[in-house]
Amino acid sequence: MSPNGSYLFCLRPYDRLKTAIRVLALLSSHLSESKYENCDENLTPTIPALSATDTPWSPRETISQLVGIASPWIDLSSPDPVVYDISRQVLELEISYAAFSGLGNVVVPGPKLQYGSSHGQGIAQYAYAIQEALTLSNYTQILIHLPMMYYPDQDGEHVQGSLSPFARPEYIEEGSRGKHDFLATWDAWHIIRSICNYNVRLFVALSIPRHLPAIHAQMRWHSEPLRLLSLTAQTFLPNRDGCPVLTKDHQALIHRYMRLRTPPWILLCDVGPIPGLDNPETEFAQPDGFIDKSPGGDPELLPTPAEASYNEHRTSKPAVNNKGPVPHLLYIRNLQQKSTPLTILEQFGAGYEDRLQGPLQPLSDNLESMTYEVFEKDPVKYDLYEAAIRRALADWTAAGKTVSSPSGNIVVAVVGAGRGPLVSRALRASEDAGVKIELWAVEKNPNAFILLQRHNELEWNNQVHLVQCDMRSWTGPSHPPPHPDNYSHPLYRHQHPASSLTTDHHTHQQKSHYRIDILISELLGSFADNELSPECLDGMIPLLNPTHGISIPTSYTSYLTPVAAPRLHGDIASRTANDPTAPNTPYVVMLHRFDYLSTSPPLADTHPSTPLDPIVQEAWSFSHAPSMIRNSTCGSNKHNMRSVRLAFPTPHRGCLHGLAGYFSAVLYADIELSTHPLTMKDKSPDMMSWFPIYFPLKFYLFLFRTSLSFYDIRWGDEG
Repeated sequence: MSPNGSYLFCLRPYDRLKTAIRVLALLSSHLSESKYENCDENLTPTIPALSATDTPWSPRETISQLVGIASPWIDLSSPDPVVYDISRQVLELEISYAAFSGLGNVVVPGPKLQYGSSHGQGIAQYAYAIQEALTLSNYTQILIHLPMMYYPDQDGEHVQGSLSPFARPEYIEEGSRGKHDFLATWDAWHIIRSICNYNVRLFVALSIPRHLPAIHAQMRWHSEPLRLLSLTAQTFLPNRDGCPVLTKDHQALIHRYMRLRTPPWILLCDVGPIPGLDNPETEFAQPDGFIDKSPGGDPELLPTPAEASYNEHRTSKPAVNNKGPVPHLLYIRNLQQKSTPLTILEQFGAGYEDRLQGPLQPLSDNLESMTYEVFEKDPVKYDLYEAAIRRALADWTAAGKTVSSPSGNIVVAVVGAGRGPLVSRALRASEDAGVKIELWAVEKNPNAFILLQRHNELEWNNQVHLVQCDMRSWTGPSHPPPHPDNYSHPLYRHQHPASSLTTDHHTHQQKSHYRIDILISELLGSFADNELSPECLDGMIPLLNPTHGISIPTSYTSYLTPVAAPRLHGDIASRTANDPTAPNTPYVVMLHRFDYLSTSPPLADTHPSTPLDPIVQEAWSFSHAPSMIRNSTCGSNKHNMRSVRLAFPTPHRGCLHGLAGYFSAVLYADIELSTHPLTMKDKSPDMMSWFPIYFPLKFYLFLFRTSLSFYDIRWGDEG
């Protein structure tokens, strides 16, 4: 460790050079003997176990502050079976000792991509070696060190003691060393993690080049399990003062990756000696990445109180303390301090990133109070609902529309009232608009209904008529209204035609039922209709004013787009053993580590570091208006069936793990809310009530640069 340099951890090579020399001597001797003796030339010598001289590691308290690096001179992708097998043995010895020592993370050099047409075979055998290494420990994590993009000459970098030159010529194919490809190293990673069955202990250590690849390659790596970013001295550029800095594109990349739920570590390679390593007693300035508010950073030159007061009012930016023996580290520290704060949605979703959740089933389940409370924390949604109610009341009055209530007030009904947030908003909207309403609230959850009764008594001044029943069996508003002691009577659990006559079992008076003028509901799920909002509202549409009735929301639309989500795919695959239905279940999830596979071409003025807009297409829509009464009362659910065939262009190859679903809803007039990634910021910024829905594929599909088509059906239950 290097406390004087302010590093959080250090990497330690696994072996010393003498280990490589010993293995090279053994390999050279074996190859020489196989030429002159009548024996199988592919028989591999056994590498002896590690000795105390091979590694300085031992189990101790500081082991958690170390990250191991496996021998860089092995070649697990060599086409020569002898070189491959020796490399595999060395790796297994090192991983086994790392597990014994308690080392949590080991960086393994990635496969070499220079072997022409044998490239695929080399990566596959590399993957099998990693798969075997993962079985040697239950907790040691393996980080595959890969360049962000492939250059044909990068595999030729010299590594002292490398086994690669010992590959025999008959196993090396002549020809191309490959070509410049933004996704070549991602292809290799995809093969490795697929063969390893998306092992949760397999991560990526990504080397950041001086010249970044296109944005689609950057976003592809964003979806992968990044554990470490490595930057060399060549990645930095000198500024006017000669201090190392990164380009704005590099800064944007690091800021984006550091916003991941588990930010990757940053590894500085070849940026100079670690101060104090040879002489731990040497003292150095502590570069902490904060602004140095003293002239020159010297404590003896601290400003006087008068000077400090003057400096506080200066508009010029304070100088950054760029002194110290580790300028690259200091720059990274400053970069971390400049990261933009989390958005409201990111703060709300902290801890829920990529966490699979089953959609709520409020129609069949009685939700708990805490579930209601979570959704009630979203002021954006309820502000939009209140604005929609206020506008609808104002428009109704301005147009002089007739009302349904004998009292002459506009009849407003909140169905699925929960704990009452929309009831409160409706009362506030009525007061703000100066329009009197007759307000009804319907809720089937008997536990939530108790709270509604308490709110009505203590907060709403008994202005609200409460009904405890399934909304689909409600008979509609009545006169006289139900007596409070009769709220939960079985009468309200049976269907009656609107405007029929019934008897109040408390007062023994006949009751006349009439229509609803404005119907308010919040039954939308992450895919709009996935919580059966259309089926629930089918029973309410016949109760709506047939001429002027308004439903809030008026309509809603569902959207889909293909995504790569390896984290989610791995999680679902691990559940399948205990739950065979896991791959066939849609999940509500705050998508975090994912990549849009279908994107629009960048505009001419788009900055190269700006992520591309996804192509999100409409699946289907539902509308609720008095004109829908005929469809909703025909005794069949066929009118709620939907089907769609969508085609998405995929400009770059990738791995399709599932479909991301979103929705938008028109509450009233031009008041809308949306989770659509391209319209949410304009229609309902910072809205937190809905995460996207994720439709997984049981088996992933590898997509080439082509077009993706699929057919989707929403079935209707004939019952």
